[in-house]
Amino acid sequence: MDDRLLTPCTAFDGPRRITAGPLRSVALRVKTHLETHATGSVLVFDDETGRVVDLDTRGTPEEVVARLSPVAPPQPGEPRGRGRPKLGVVAREVTLLPRHWDWLNAQPGGASVTLRKLVEEARRIGGAGEGKRQAQDRAYRFMSALGGDEPGYEEALRALYAADRAAFLAHTQAWPVDVRDHARALAQPAFPEGTSNP
Repeated sequence: MDDRLLTPCTAFDGPRRITAGPLRSVALRVKTHLETHATGSVLVFDDETGRVVDLDTRGTPEEVVARLSPVAPPQPGEPRGRGRPKLGVVAREVTLLPRHWDWLNAQPGGASVTLRKLVEEARRIGGAGEGKRQAQDRAYRFMSALGGDEPGYEEALRALYAADRAAFLAHTQAWPVDVRDHARALAQPAFPEGTSNP
């Protein structure tokens, strides 16, 4: 099964949360919801990024699910591209100076292995700060889509980026319950450890 189908998502019809779970099941629930509710104002959010997921719910449930996968698997006999797709490795272009390529190629395992190790080490070292920034950006995207017209929106954003949990909670308190609770859940990692939502 395509990993994208397992992406955690949450769907809203206006300010009301209608479902949450893996993208595959959320898409099917949204399809059913739209068939019984003619509002058409449903938005689905990727819970890892806060971005809106574009869904096409036309056709059968199988057709809806098939459209969720970004790339069709290669057919037998088709030439394979570079990379190691079974492992999730994707070939992309990297531009470096000749001295950088010389250094990378001289490392045990070659350029690819060394670059992967350097990336993993950078992720490990910058993990805490990166997690905070990702939580802020994730919450910001969601809040912009569903909370932009709510009272205290701008103040809540300032509190989010200042890592002021108390102010963030205060400025989102009057929001519709489902929008408020989801924004708070997405934003939680942006605040200092040891604090939790009420």
